[in-house]
Amino acid sequence: QVQLVESGGGLVQAGGSLRLSCAASGRTFNSLRMGWFRQAPGKEREFVAAISRGGLNTYYVDSVKGRFTISRDNAKSTVYLQMNSLKPEDTAVYYCAACSKLGPIATATASTLYDYWGQGTQVTVSS
Repeated sequence: QVQLVESGGGLVQAGGSLRLSCAASGRTFNSLRMGWFRQAPGKEREFVAAISRGGLNTYYVDSVKGRFTISRDNAKSTVYLQMNSLKPEDTAVYYCAACSKLGPIATATASTLYDYWGQGTQVTVSS
């Protein structure tokens, strides 16, 4: 079992920045591919970003490329999502997820691949 706890959400004006953190426990963190997803009101959960076990490879949805950066610190069992130039359409509940399956990071976009999920943290971007 893996427990994931997100933090760092909040209210920010358009153009601002936030940094989300997700602390993991219960399993060797560096054996897990990690991802961030988000779900806006009335919409389906969507993939945002993923990072390989060692942190060398990342993958992003087109809408956040150049604005968001996913990273991880395996010594701290934590994955981060740095979000810059935030837009109102980024408003959503953001979820951290862990995947125990092997594979290229570009394939880690489907929520069904992920075994463990955090409780979510709200990000609200005002215009």
